[in-house]
Amino acid sequence: MSDASYSAPDQGRYAPAAPAPAWGHPEPLALGSAPVPEYGSGSLADLLPTLAAGLGVPGLEPTLTELEPADRVCVFLIDGLGWEQLRSHPEDAPFMTSLLGSSRGGTGRPITAGYPATTATSLASVGTGLPPGAHGLPGYTVRDPGTGELMNQLRWTPWTPPHAWQPYPTVFRRAHEAGVHTAQVSAPSFETTPLTQVALSGGTFHGRLSGEDRMDLAAEQLAAGDRALVYTYYSEVDGKGHRFGVDSDPWRGQLAYADRLVQRLAEQLPPRTALYVTADHGMIDIPFTEQHRIDFDEDWELRAGVALLGGEGRARHVYAVPGAAGDVLAVWREVLGEQFWVASRDEAIAAGWFGPHVDERVYARLGDVIAAAHDDVLIVASEREPKESAMVGNHGSMTPAEQLVPLLQVRS
Repeated sequence: MSDASYSAPDQGRYAPAAPAPAWGHPEPLALGSAPVPEYGSGSLADLLPTLAAGLGVPGLEPTLTELEPADRVCVFLIDGLGWEQLRSHPEDAPFMTSLLGSSRGGTGRPITAGYPATTATSLASVGTGLPPGAHGLPGYTVRDPGTGELMNQLRWTPWTPPHAWQPYPTVFRRAHEAGVHTAQVSAPSFETTPLTQVALSGGTFHGRLSGEDRMDLAAEQLAAGDRALVYTYYSEVDGKGHRFGVDSDPWRGQLAYADRLVQRLAEQLPPRTALYVTADHGMIDIPFTEQHRIDFDEDWELRAGVALLGGEGRARHVYAVPGAAGDVLAVWREVLGEQFWVASRDEAIAAGWFGPHVDERVYARLGDVIAAAHDDVLIVASEREPKESAMVGNHGSMTPAEQLVPLLQVRS
């Protein structure tokens, strides 16, 4: 491919998926039924550009037009807290639930994570203000065209030069250069990771182990400048969901703890501050049955013609051996088309799954075949991915449970 970018048609507002078809549905799912993320009007990639534009950072457009500017802005991202999960547990998250209405000066609504709905992709979308087709982290694992190997973009293995992989400046860096006091407050271990470098760097990083310390320091950093942009993060709602499942006692305990953290931060906001609480994806529990967990390592039909299996269970990138892409697409559609949206690379790009444009450097990172789960089903790989295959809670696809994340607001 020689073009610098690949255009996609305009997409409408996100609409919840149609009811899942019964097992044995006779026709493959139409690609047009996939609820494409609201890039440019209601996605994670729109949040920081809108907030930074309100702080006077040049060159950024406020596409989330309902968000009023504030002198100080904080984004608190709770990993794994989907909109549907929050709405389903008001007793465990009373403070955040109160922000769904108009009390405390707040409003709450869902926005879309982006495809795939996974941490590395979403954090890059948040920090760069770009959709996955531009920032180039379009999955949990994707093929590196330079080496032919799968690269894990969360753990950054095998290592590759970070700013060659993702060359765009972060919104944090642009804000810092525009004179805005800019800071990230997170776990100390994240300070020097490649993902932080390419997605969340700019200004100063402050590592704190406890959630309470992060909230207190975030409030201090907000008060440190007349204009301030502060980001903070909490991961364990996602961790407990993967291990024990959404609605498990450990998951509910972490939701309750995260709710207390939000309230702690909200009660310390300095004047003229807007706090926004959001997430990187939602989550869905998948039963441990052969019907719901299709094992790629034991399915000869799905393996035929496949050189590499990337992505994750609900959002797969499939890389074919040379000359076999068409056959692999046909087989995957025949075998999985009742439960997955199955697209060729060019079909997914044209449908806007990765945003309105896909940069040339990103094109070959996408699978020859891309499979996004519609039903409560996974494509696991028990031998290649034993840890991932054992997870209870999963995410990645475009269903509302995974794709919709909260955007809650508190203003002081």
